[in-house]
Amino acid sequence: QVQLVESGGGLVQPGGSLRLSCAASGFTFSNYDMSWYRQAPGKERELVAAIATTGGRTNYADSVKGRFTISRDNGQKTVYLEMNSLKPEDTAVYYCKARYTGWGKKPTYWGQGTQVTVSS
Repeated sequence: QVQLVESGGGLVQPGGSLRLSCAASGFTFSNYDMSWYRQAPGKERELVAAIATTGGRTNYADSVKGRFTISRDNGQKTVYLEMNSLKPEDTAVYYCKARYTGWGKKPTYWGQGTQVTVSS
């Protein structure tokens, strides 16, 4: 059974930090690009950060560059999002996504999301 389980969300003051984790199971993690998306109330889901299978390539939304860092541990089948200098506009539900990069076609998987609230 495929699972992506996010954790680490919560309430933090502006300027604070959080570290999100997404633990994967039920598929070959190292064959999947991983990414974090977020969705704020009334807004579309948007890409926050992505990391390639080996971790050698990353990309970020302009709004989080220099503040957020995505990383992965293929041995632990986990992807992380380190978020620093948080702003109220970072408030959203954060989701991780797994996209297959090998031969043939396989489904894309999503986690259930974790709430991040930045407020004083």
